[in-house]
Amino acid sequence: MSKILKYPLLLLRNFFVIFCHFFSCDLHGLEEGPADTAVLTRDQGLSYYRCMQTIRRMELKADQLYKQKIIRGFCHLYDGQEACAAGIEAGIERTDHVITAYRAHAFTYTRGVSVREILAELTGRQGGVAKGKGGSMHMYAPHFYGGNGIVGAQVPLGAGIALACQYQGNGQICVALYGDGAANQGQLFETYNMAALWKLPCVFVCENNRYGMGTSVERAAASTDYYKRGDFIPGLRVDGMDVLCVREATKFAADHCRSGKGPILMELQTYRYHGHSMSDPGVSYRTREEVQEVRSKNDPISLLKERMLSNNMASAEELKEIDGEIRKEVDDAAQFATSDPEPPLDDLCKYIYHNSPPVQVRGTNPWAKLQSVSSS
Repeated sequence: MSKILKYPLLLLRNFFVIFCHFFSCDLHGLEEGPADTAVLTRDQGLSYYRCMQTIRRMELKADQLYKQKIIRGFCHLYDGQEACAAGIEAGIERTDHVITAYRAHAFTYTRGVSVREILAELTGRQGGVAKGKGGSMHMYAPHFYGGNGIVGAQVPLGAGIALACQYQGNGQICVALYGDGAANQGQLFETYNMAALWKLPCVFVCENNRYGMGTSVERAAASTDYYKRGDFIPGLRVDGMDVLCVREATKFAADHCRSGKGPILMELQTYRYHGHSMSDPGVSYRTREEVQEVRSKNDPISLLKERMLSNNMASAEELKEIDGEIRKEVDDAAQFATSDPEPPLDDLCKYIYHNSPPVQVRGTNPWAKLQSVSSS
């Protein structure tokens, strides 16, 4: 059998397939982790590049629109962490489930929502994915249960989704993401307990971008080994700036859950370029030099680009052409997001109930005419 497999692999090299080495994982409660090599095809590389570059451009456009006061309210950007979203999506099935926190634009995109709908949602227009009424933290898609504004609250919800998968026996899993700041929430440990007890098919993912809301992980946590926090739940820690690392670790974690072994915890070591939110300049608790060093030495898009160029998987001109296409797509989406009408006042209380009209309760709907419901 080994001889049969050997030659097709060699032939694949002629079709732009390379074997990429990445850093080994740190393991907790596991005898073996993901393989220390990964295969990247040309089509995969171009797909991951386009995905991450689109997320980067989209977030930079959101930053611009916010500073122009076209986007208002809360807005948490994802630039710098693109390899996490792209790698996780590449490691699971489209029928699997994802739930995350308020830094949700990237996963909304990877789950199938267009840049146009995302930016329109950010500007509060009726063409947005939630018809302009959800905003930055409340976007949804099939098998995607949104960003969630309450810190850490999506984690028990994710366990509930995993319980539904287990109950239905559909072989699906749930990926529940949270940040290093939310990792100290008590509800996470309650969820770990239930998930381990019931062997739920849930991948808990800590996106450790090194800073909570203005506080470094060292100042907020007695233990920064987030992948060990599950105690009786096995864990692994990987480089969250390398899309291939994230993809292979996610595949391993997903297989672990699907095999009936219960939950697993995955820590992705990543970095955010912007502040915690748009109200945070991001340089009061870290230096500009630190941010610039990460950008220059460990940027997820640049790492993939250099890997593809050095292995002749794509040309600089080809990638530049993709950049141009993405720039036009994002610019067109921004134009739509600033010209599409806002939802009318009559729509403000629509879509609250799934399949029945709202019950008239006095005082809850200021646009409804009050009327007597007495039996007399």
